[in-house]
Amino acid sequence: MEKLILVREIYLEAFRNWTNLILRKYFKVFSWFCFALWLVTMYAFIFRVSTGFAFD
Repeated sequence: MEKLILVREIYLEAFRNWTNLILRKYFKVFSWFCFALWLVTMYAFIFRVSTGFAFD
């Protein structure tokens, strides 16, 4: 039983920091993706305003 608890602790310790690292990478990618979408939106809006699009 003691070996089982030891193996469980080693397993938990090995993967404890993975979730933090994965979440950090995920949020960094997600923030860049949102920023790119915002840039595309601003480009489309400025293009429509500069070409005289009627926002009715």
